[in-house]
Amino acid sequence: MQTLREVSCGNIVTVVKLHGEGAVKRRIMDMGITKGTSIYVRKVAPLGDPVEVTVRGYELSLRKADAEMIEVK
Repeated sequence: MQTLREVSCGNIVTVVKLHGEGAVKRRIMDMGITKGTSIYVRKVAPLGDPVEVTVRGYELSLRKADAEMIEVK
């Protein structure tokens, strides 16, 4: 499967699964990224860090490490 880090700008994807453990997974879920949520990838920095996305009507910036934990389709 594909992770959020691998998605290019302008694409809309759906969250399939969250990887990670404990506090990191909880932090991602607290930001509104849960299974079945649609994510629009707005911008990706030249070196890939951070990734700016739109989730549930608000803009959010994620680190590469966090984006790798989000499996999408």
